[in-house]
Amino acid sequence: MVKRAAAPAPTATASAATAPTTDNRGERISKLMAERGLCSRREADAYIERGLVFVDGERVNQLGTRAAPDAVIVLAGEAKAQQARQATILLHKPIGYVSGQAEDGHQPAVVLVGPRTQMEVDPQRFRPGSLQGLAPAGRLDIDSTGLLVLTQDGRVARQLIGEDSAIEKEYLVRVEGRLDERGLALLNHGLELDGKPLKPAKVSWQNEDQLRFVLKEGKKRQIRRMCELVGLRVTGLKRVRIGKVKLGDLPLGQWRYLREDERF
Repeated sequence: MVKRAAAPAPTATASAATAPTTDNRGERISKLMAERGLCSRREADAYIERGLVFVDGERVNQLGTRAAPDAVIVLAGEAKAQQARQATILLHKPIGYVSGQAEDGHQPAVVLVGPRTQMEVDPQRFRPGSLQGLAPAGRLDIDSTGLLVLTQDGRVARQLIGEDSAIEKEYLVRVEGRLDERGLALLNHGLELDGKPLKPAKVSWQNEDQLRFVLKEGKKRQIRRMCELVGLRVTGLKRVRIGKVKLGDLPLGQWRYLREDERF
């Protein structure tokens, strides 16, 4: 157990390293850091190994060290500076690209990120280092288009795809078929997939052939499967918003950096 210190947290040049505890008291520091949104657990382990984490005023550099659930955890300035350089990118994904790794001959969406496909009015210009470790924070099916988030930042990934994420995702969905009031009510709440009930959604008519879906979960091909259950066929699906961040006027196949004034 890391003990409380009376003095405030030191800078990155102060204090000796603590040794890991040998009992099971407290929580792993990396777990606490992830839960508090300081970084991902993998990033936390890397910072700990480099001696860039202070717990109750003491530097920690041993993996597996535990601390009280209410311990004060501070990242050194070097770690904060590294986080500030981590890129989060918004891409208007076209149909025909997969969100993650290449599969079945289809390219991953990340291949679209480069200087020639950057949105012209993006004030921050392309940095080659932005591609290192860039990964999708959530999926968007190969036959769907719209807003896809790619990030180097574990904090952003946890917000969007963590088990406790409650971030809304908004979609415009073109459909064919007939939908009565009961079917619309079921789309909002009452359906289940893979033997598990779905969370309540917000589903309404946008126009005569297009529905608006707002979800707080993202099961594989969820919207298409939901529509099938009430007798509809999806002919087009576009994600237009994640949290407070909108697709807006980002052109198809182009990308931009997340702005400093934007938060999920």
